[in-house]
Amino acid sequence: MSRSELRQGFDAETEDPGWKSLYRVGGITALIMVVFPLAEVAISFLPGVAGLSQGTVTVLDWFTLFQNHWFLALRNLGLLNIIGAAFLAPTILAIYSALRRDHGAYGAFGTILFFVGLAVYLASSRAFPMLSLSRQYAVAITDAQRALLAAAGQAMLAEGQSRAGIPLIEFACLVISAVMLRGRVFSKATACAGILGNALLIVVEIFATFVGGLPNVGFVIAICGGLSLMIWYLLVGRRLLQLGRT
Repeated sequence: MSRSELRQGFDAETEDPGWKSLYRVGGITALIMVVFPLAEVAISFLPGVAGLSQGTVTVLDWFTLFQNHWFLALRNLGLLNIIGAAFLAPTILAIYSALRRDHGAYGAFGTILFFVGLAVYLASSRAFPMLSLSRQYAVAITDAQRALLAAAGQAMLAEGQSRAGIPLIEFACLVISAVMLRGRVFSKATACAGILGNALLIVVEIFATFVGGLPNVGFVIAICGGLSLMIWYLLVGRRLLQLGRT
């Protein structure tokens, strides 16, 4: 541990117990965040998953998938991203608490951006509304009811699964990582991993938005960005647990 980190550790001993509890919670949720990318990859390689996912073309295909494999349907509509973003919230709050003495204004700016992005992403998610529509469709009695529900589902599919909040979340984490680089609480390696990972994933979002898909180089960038973020989660989680230790 560097001298600056050791000094910050001594400062943490005088922290309010509530802040130290937040450090521990934020450290644990940061470590849990490593699981979500691995779970996403593991689910993708399960037998039959690729075929079921590619078969969801029409709204009735989606309703059938929800009725037979509801978890897979929710996952295809971003369930793991939703859970991961929610788990990241305590970590961001804990990071802000650790940075607030040296760079409170910039840390607050990044934290506010994160929660705005989180709110936008959760509000635009189609996962749980589609689950509700599929259940209503399954118990509908008349053709008119089924036609109405199918039209509502088709409207959701036509709007698309919005990722409007994701770039904002990534930009917020980029800002927070830059603040880490200037501060004395987190190591330079931690800050650089966060800057690299979030910057690469922002590039991926730009590819997906303006190019209409990911070329081969885009997948390479996405993999590098994901690995960098996993390292960031591990380093941030370890440091927050150190700060929260009594």
